[in-house]
Amino acid sequence: MNILLNLMFEFAKTGLFSVGGGLATLPFLYEMSANHPDWFSAADVADMIAISESTPGAIGINMSTYAGFKTAGIPGGILATIGLALPSVIIILIIAKFLEKFRKNKLVEGAFYGLRPASIAMITVAGLNVAKVSLINLSAYEASGSLGDLFVWKAIVLGVVIFIAQKKLKWHPVIFIALSAVVGIIFKF
Repeated sequence: MNILLNLMFEFAKTGLFSVGGGLATLPFLYEMSANHPDWFSAADVADMIAISESTPGAIGINMSTYAGFKTAGIPGGILATIGLALPSVIIILIIAKFLEKFRKNKLVEGAFYGLRPASIAMITVAGLNVAKVSLINLSAYEASGSLGDLFVWKAIVLGVVIFIAQKKLKWHPVIFIALSAVVGIIFKF
């Protein structure tokens, strides 16, 4: 039972401080993986992102459900999801009650002005962590000493191709996610 309460508490902290949406939860997930390696690893976070992006719903909620389930089964998935969502629900209810009154307040405007770049910074750090896990293979580089082994070239090429295709073709992101999964299965990334 202790792990369930700890899981809910960790995700409630994440839900309280991850300003900027689901991707802003990534630094907290990486911290959780470092502090609780028996729950999930940094590599598992990359899998969480892939699964959460390819399933319907909010990415943060999907990742909390996946992490909670991986850690403690169905009860873990439920409590991690509740933990992540509860602070937001409480805060949004409070804000909705008072927003009209304080909408033009200089302090409130200043707070929102400061939160925007903070959100961008948190999402950027999370993106760089995902890139590190997905595109760099330090263990292969350390074993061989060859710079060519440092990078996961197939993944880099796939990422560049998808980036260019997405800009040119304007297809729905789900199509690119599905195609990436098929390519990954074929080439065993």
